[in-house]
Amino acid sequence: MQLKDEVELLRRVPLFSNVAPAKLKLLAFTSDRVNFDQGQTLFKQGDPGDAAYVVLSGSADVLVNSQSGEIKVATLEPNSIVGEIAILCDVSRTATVKANAPLETLRIRKDHFLRLLAEFPEMAVEIMRVLADRLSHTTAELSEARSDLRRKAN
Repeated sequence: MQLKDEVELLRRVPLFSNVAPAKLKLLAFTSDRVNFDQGQTLFKQGDPGDAAYVVLSGSADVLVNSQSGEIKVATLEPNSIVGEIAILCDVSRTATVKANAPLETLRIRKDHFLRLLAEFPEMAVEIMRVLADRLSHTTAELSEARSDLRRKAN
C-alpha cells in the first residue's frame, strides 16, 4: 500500500478527519503497518502503553480480566482507535485486545501520538468525545449489571 492510500485510510478515522493532509502523510510515514492473524494478541492488560493502534481492516475483541476469566467488553471495527488511554494517562494497558479475524492496523508510537495531540487541539477534543462515549456506555452497562444483581438478590 502506498503512502497516499494510508493517508486516505487515516482520513476516514474520525479522530484524524480534521488533520491536514501533510500531517497525516507524516503520521502514516512514521507509523508502522502491523497485521495480526485471528486469535493473535495486539497487547495484554497490564502491558506498558507504548503505542495506539488504528484498525484499518478486520476486527478485534477488547477483553478485561475478571474473577471468572476474561470478559469481552467491546469489538473494534475499521476506523476505530485503541490503546490511547494508556498513552494519555501514562498507565499500563487497561484491557487485552485480540484479533477475532485477520486484522490490519497502523501502530502509532506514543511520542508521535502525543505530538499530534499538541499540534491539533481538535484531535484532543475528538478523543475526549470517544472516551466520554465509552465511559457513558460502560456506566450504563454497570448500572444494568447492578440492577440485575439486586433483582437476583431479592
